[in-house]
Amino acid sequence: MNNDFSDNFRITNKFSIKKAATEYTGKLTKEEGIQMLALEKEKLRELQEKLYADGSQSLLVVLQAMDAAGKDSLIEHVFGGVNPQGCSVTSFKTPSSQDYAHDFLWRHYLALPQKGTIGIFNRSHYESVLVCKVHPEYNLNEKTWKSVKDFDDTFWKNRYESIRNFEKHLTQNGTTVVKIFLHVSKEEQKKRLLDRIEEKEKNWKFSAADLPERALFDEYMNCYETAINETSKDEAPWYVIPADNKWFARLAAIQIIIDTVEKMNLEFPKLSKEDKAVLEDAKSQLKSE
Repeated sequence: MNNDFSDNFRITNKFSIKKAATEYTGKLTKEEGIQMLALEKEKLRELQEKLYADGSQSLLVVLQAMDAAGKDSLIEHVFGGVNPQGCSVTSFKTPSSQDYAHDFLWRHYLALPQKGTIGIFNRSHYESVLVCKVHPEYNLNEKTWKSVKDFDDTFWKNRYESIRNFEKHLTQNGTTVVKIFLHVSKEEQKKRLLDRIEEKEKNWKFSAADLPERALFDEYMNCYETAINETSKDEAPWYVIPADNKWFARLAAIQIIIDTVEKMNLEFPKLSKEDKAVLEDAKSQLKSE
């Protein structure tokens, strides 16, 4: 049995969201998946150390999903074992007045990971072709578009092009981009939203805005399908992971991330003869104390 799922969910051809699975386990039990995740976390920790030591590249992980799909818990379970000094998480909320005074990518540039580190976008620049497409009136907050009356096909094509160019620029300058969409079914989302209401310790997770957005579920699916088809490129591929089983989504995500980092051809710094001589001298001094 192949227990490596890193290539199973990569979008390389025309993507249909209706045909994409939300329920999948790879013939693993939950217990097997949890055990595998623990092993993979150790691999990721070691690779992160190598990324940090190499210092010439960075990794950007983009996470997108509908409400209650498990983004926050995935970040906790997948990245919980890495060194926090080399990993940052940015959760993008409603843009501020300062954000609206710039182009839609501006705030995302500011949050990019430094060389040698991992950056995680919990929601991302894709909100500008998802929530802003479902609610086009939001775009009017951007000062650039105060005079725009019709957000037509040309407007959205330009946005997809801007995103493609942004991600291509990143990859050409040392940042590897991996994009993950956690694909949860409408039924599973309903179950998780009910859990947030019925379980007191989860009440804080429920928002009054969740239900109006859920009513637009199909519209969001259409927007995701278009965005993924427009922007899944070799330099910045999309992975659509079945997310009805959180434990499997976490396992698939960490394998994708590990596979991506391994392909970055990272190296620990090689010491020169002079540096090695300094180490030997330091070793001798310490032993002679």
